Amino acid sequence: MVAKSSVTARPVDPNQPDPPIGSLAEARASIDECRRCELYKAATQAVFGEGPQHASVLFVGEQPGDQEDLAGKPFVGPAGRLFDSYLERVGIDRSRVYVTNAVKHFKFEPRGKRRLHKRPDAAEIAACRFWLDLEMQFLEPNLIVALGATAARSVLGKVVTIGELRGKPIERGNAPAVFVTIHPSFLLRIRARPEYEQEAEKFEADLAAIRDYAQAG
Repeated sequence: MVAKSSVTARPVDPNQPDPPIGSLAEARASIDECRRCELYKAATQAVFGEGPQHASVLFVGEQPGDQEDLAGKPFVGPAGRLFDSYLERVGIDRSRVYVTNAVKHFKFEPRGKRRLHKRPDAAEIAACRFWLDLEMQFLEPNLIVALGATAARSVLGKVVTIGELRGKPIERGNAPAVFVTIHPSFLLRIRARPEYEQEAEKFEADLAAIRDYAQAG
């Protein structure tokens, strides 16, 4: 039985039943009416996930960036293009996986004509878990990949340290296994070439391990 949503432009009345969402397509069509937190007020639009209806691997990032907010599509900005390049390197077909974010609206700080990324807080992550739960429920993936600390917190329900968990599957009984790695935007922030190459090599190794685990499953 699918969990019922509280998608409404009005404050949720706890005495009224929430309208049901019965499919991934219905969730995508409903998300722009979400008022579960305040981020919708400044964002251009909500950015839902993309990928095959029954993708076996689900990649979860942090939130849409500036370009994703404008395009309405996940992972299309600089970090998304870098992500695509590393998927191609290790032989993961982007068209066969599902990509989304833990938080569906862009959180930013205006700086002149620019909009600078701000990390979502715990309440915003918790509020948007509603949508990620629907994506996981309808996709039924075999493997979830958390890209970065925000995604890992949303997927695992607790604050985690990337360095302690990355590179190996976290088995969860009947729930999908989880891999934790960095968000590709982390690589874009590294200025020193030796450090970049070291971190890029680790990220590629993580993706290769994810590929091997998915293929073995």
